[in-house]
Amino acid sequence: MKAALLLGTCMLIAVPALAQSVGERTGAKATLGVIPKAADFVTEAAASDMFEIDSSKLAASKTQGEVRTFANQMVTDHTRTSTELMPLAQQARLAPPTRMSSAQRSKLDKLRAANGKDFTNLYIDDQVSAHKDAVLLFQRYGNGGDNPQLKNWAIKTLPALQHHLDMAQKLQKVTMGSR
Repeated sequence: MKAALLLGTCMLIAVPALAQSVGERTGAKATLGVIPKAADFVTEAAASDMFEIDSSKLAASKTQGEVRTFANQMVTDHTRTSTELMPLAQQARLAPPTRMSSAQRSKLDKLRAANGKDFTNLYIDDQVSAHKDAVLLFQRYGNGGDNPQLKNWAIKTLPALQHHLDMAQKLQKVTMGSR
């Protein structure tokens, strides 16, 4: 019985490592520290940028003050990273997605429907979550990615993403008092 339990546990640990090319969105791979394949990295990074840009353009039109400043910076910074990623993906013969994931589209739809404080809180919470995911993705790929150019870009881009996360978390703390 103990041997069967040990074997089952080993299989649960080994299976995710063998299935690296499956999409990253579940979060299980991030938790286990599985390094994504180049195609998965490009897909997730590009989709993340699309969500950041679209949600932040919306936030820039619906908010003011610090949140609007943050949103405008997200549009600028994620437009730049998208522009940097495209030639790297082409060199690796990878096609970035043309649209964000269905989960990201659903979050964007919820943002479009929200207004006022509800919008601001939802936007900031989404930014914290999205940047946590992005930081983990870029850390994992930077630590062991299979394409040297993409790996170097992930390492170079990571500090900006961490800074975005820090700013979003600071905004979240500020708005927590008004919730």
